[in-house]
Amino acid sequence: MKLSVEFPSVAYREGAQGVSRLAKAIEDIGYDQLDVFDHVVMGFEHDSRASSRYPAKMPILEALMMLSYAAAVTTKIGLGTEVLVLPQRSPVLVAKQISTLDTLSGGRVRLGVGVGWQPSEFQALGFDYASRGQRMNDAIRLLRKCWADEVIDHDSTFYPNVAMAMEPKPPQAGKLPIWVGGNSAPAFRRVAELGDGWLASQVTDAAFAAKAIATIREHAQRAGRDPDEIGLQSMVAPPPRAGDTQGKAFYNDLDQVCRRVHDLQAMGFQWAAINATAMFQAGARSVDAMIEALDVLHTRVRSEIGPDT
Repeated sequence: MKLSVEFPSVAYREGAQGVSRLAKAIEDIGYDQLDVFDHVVMGFEHDSRASSRYPAKMPILEALMMLSYAAAVTTKIGLGTEVLVLPQRSPVLVAKQISTLDTLSGGRVRLGVGVGWQPSEFQALGFDYASRGQRMNDAIRLLRKCWADEVIDHDSTFYPNVAMAMEPKPPQAGKLPIWVGGNSAPAFRRVAELGDGWLASQVTDAAFAAKAIATIREHAQRAGRDPDEIGLQSMVAPPPRAGDTQGKAFYNDLDQVCRRVHDLQAMGFQWAAINATAMFQAGARSVDAMIEALDVLHTRVRSEIGPDT
């Protein structure tokens, strides 16, 4: 079982040194992956749209800039997004950014992508929300061409490219992993046909997990892919929303956290994602406190489920 940490943007309150110290500590403790979540803007409550999932003023560092900063102070930990909202960005620009990050980090990048859920954010960035699923599929195919093909030709409704070049290629080239987020039927098909792994949100229902994994495997086989090569990761617990007092206390109970990791392992997940923002909400209110909490949790989890393989 491998362990990922979703980096808490709130660390910025202690300045650049606090951010770099926390990123390096996550690697030094022994976690396998450092992931960053993505939102560029968040909408305030407004009569013109549905309520947001999270407060509009929650602090969010730009994901790829944050990862480049983490890459400069680490040497071995995996670097990724959980998840980058791909359809609200130019896929060619994302391909270049990820290629550069992979080059400068020595081939440590895993790109996690999702379709997004906030129409107002798409509007603010100038992208159509309704077509996001179609554009997501198109964008993933284009990313792989940018990373692998000497001459990039992409016949597409959304992102046509004719006789283009992108150099340098990332160290991982066309095999740079793209993991797909989402707990819906379209997401399962996208994982199976286009992705290297599934980034599930919190999964607590073993029956749901079994059905989802079986669906992914079936779609992969129909697409002529090996289902065993598709990775599986789930959040241990996401950031609690306003008023969720039980969720805010989750990471204070190490027995509960370890049971959840055990459950995920039994469901077939090879990765578990620890949300450090939720740890901050649970009471680890400084970089030092988050480092201590992450260290204690890592030691406890590893003692119970063994080293990663």
